[in-house]
Amino acid sequence: MEVIKQRPHLHKDWIDPHAYGIVKALQKANFTTYLVGGCVRDLLLNIHPKDYDIATKAHPPQVKRLIYMSFIIGKRFRLVLVKRDEQQFEVATFRRDLTEDEVAERAAAVEVAEDETIEAPAPTLPTGDNIFGEPEEDAKRRDFTINALFYDPIADQILDYVGGMDDIQKRVLRMIGDPNKRLIEDPIRILRGLRFAHKAGFSLDPELREAMQTHASSLIKSVLPRKREEILKILRLERPDLALIEAYDLGLLEFVLPTLHTLFADVAKKELFFANFRAFHRLADNSAGTVNLFGWLLFSYFRTIIEEPTHEQSDQLAQDEDIRRIMREELGMFNHEQSAVSRALEIIPYLGRWLDFKRRGPRRQFAMLKNEGFPLALQMAEVDYIFGAEVLQFWREAFSAAREELAQLGEERSGRIRPNRPNRSNNRRRRNDRRPPRKDKANNDVGPAE
Repeated sequence: MEVIKQRPHLHKDWIDPHAYGIVKALQKANFTTYLVGGCVRDLLLNIHPKDYDIATKAHPPQVKRLIYMSFIIGKRFRLVLVKRDEQQFEVATFRRDLTEDEVAERAAAVEVAEDETIEAPAPTLPTGDNIFGEPEEDAKRRDFTINALFYDPIADQILDYVGGMDDIQKRVLRMIGDPNKRLIEDPIRILRGLRFAHKAGFSLDPELREAMQTHASSLIKSVLPRKREEILKILRLERPDLALIEAYDLGLLEFVLPTLHTLFADVAKKELFFANFRAFHRLADNSAGTVNLFGWLLFSYFRTIIEEPTHEQSDQLAQDEDIRRIMREELGMFNHEQSAVSRALEIIPYLGRWLDFKRRGPRRQFAMLKNEGFPLALQMAEVDYIFGAEVLQFWREAFSAAREELAQLGEERSGRIRPNRPNRSNNRRRRNDRRPPRKDKANNDVGPAE
């Protein structure tokens, strides 16, 4: 192990005070505790961390007793979630890998559990990934060396068990252990490696690069939600276009986004796609949600295969089964995301018919402005310079004028407020008050029989 008495390049004040306080409280209770993972990496790379993960010798129940507003979560991987205002911090106990004997014991337990004729013995190993260990064992379980550095903000020390500091100095992304074995264990590490390399501006270690190409097809086995998460993180990079180009060069796109892989095989279309992709980057600013991120990618594809879309082409493409399949099966988009992007593609050509819109009545105008795809359609039209300044200004003003009513409608849909409808209960007369007394056919008796 290498202990480095070196403060990260960023000022110590940049370390979140809540994260600092959690580490300090656990250390005060005599539990070895450090900041770990991406936050340490980012501090060393002059990037302000978004999240702070904490690793400790304390077990989850001990953390829960010591730290207020903490909650034990997970079953396969138990950890503690600490809440502070709008922030959350994950506190995980140091883990280790199973020994060969423990692996055999767990395999035997699985066989016994599957055989209903044998009474299963009481388990001696914790379930899932809850085998606790020491800091060095925990570091060697992690994926890349730059993600396995521990930082003690109290003592101002960096602990390096895997040579991560050397790789940061050389600006190389290297995997801990044999890349072939580690990528087969979890193929999503292929996309994570690509993303980390482009986020940090590092080159891929030659062994890692070769292993990524060799095992690219194993990405098919990864579940769609995890691939969706990595795609979104790649789109949030400063230069996602470079990451997509390298993903194509490494043969990864064929097994993650096969539609783009096929498109990029045509050099002219590949160049047009990235020209559009870079031009439309404003759709995905720092606060962009998933609808805008996916919309940016799909609009770039849309404008590549149809350079000057007509009303009919936009309608057809938005409803095209291939587009639906890309959204559903390749990107893992949720239903509301698919709907918003499809509607946006449909609306764009109609923005040019603004004079017809002005002749409509208020209710029909509001029906168009409240369409879930309208805000994205307007943004797409703005970044693509499809219409002139007068047309775009008209739509901005119309949408701005309806914003208050749209906000109220959104709150009503989310259930936060009730629709503002008149209360007619006091105006209704009881049925007995409106109708004349009913006479009995037999004896003309008004009241009930005695």
